[in-house]
Parts: sequence; C-alpha cells; structure tokens
Amino acid sequence: MTLVEDMLRTYPADLGGVDRQKLADCIKECFACAQACTACADACLSEDHVAMLVKCIRTNLDCADICLATGKTLSRHTGYDANLTRAMLEACARACKSCLDVCEQHSSMEHCAKCAAECRSCLKACRDLLEALG
Repeated sequence: MTLVEDMLRTYPADLGGVDRQKLADCIKECFACAQACTACADACLSEDHVAMLVKCIRTNLDCADICLATGKTLSRHTGYDANLTRAMLEACARACKSCLDVCEQHSSMEHCAKCAAECRSCLKACRDLLEALG
C-alpha cells in the first residue's frame, strides 16, 4: 500500500462513491508528472541548444505547476467541490497533453522521452478519474 492509498484509507469521513483506487492513482500520477516535468525543464536548460527548447521548457513548467496543484487539490476532501475537482482534472489533462506533444517532438533527448511517457500516464489517470466521477 502506498502512502497516498494509506492516507485515503485513514480519512475519517466518508468519501462518497469515489473510486478510491482511481483517486489514489491520479494523485500519485499528478505528483510524479510534476517532478518529471520539473526535471525535464531543468535538463532542457542544460542542453547546448536551449533556444530551440524554450517552448518545451515553458510547457514543462506550466504542466508541473498544474499537476502539483491538481495533486494537492485531490488530496483534500473536506468541503469537496465536484465542479472544481472536474475543472482541475480537465486542466491537468490538457496540460499533460500539451506537454506530451511538445516533449515527443524532442524525444531524441532521453529526458523529453521520459517526460512524455509520464505525461501520458498522468493524462490517462486524470481521464480515468473524470470518467469515474461521472
């Protein structure tokens, strides 16, 4: 059991009908994607041709911020607002798709290929949770 799953298990109030595993998976993917995007942006800054990577760096950092905010929002359950949660998940999925597309253009660089893969996983987790929320 991961920390995220354990924290959801120990939450004292009812979480309603939410699929706890999809919620846990999405939280974990959001934080992992934020880390991957931050690291990818930093790696891009160390490349010899930084000027060609400006859009990638910007997209990485935007995606990292949105994923981090989404993971944090999904980790809070008191006073839950379904509309806000859906909006956060939709924004996160959109940011991941954008970052995935840009990083795939630079997939010859291993850090961009790994970041694209993580964005793909987070995108799927966000879509899966959105679908489960109905």
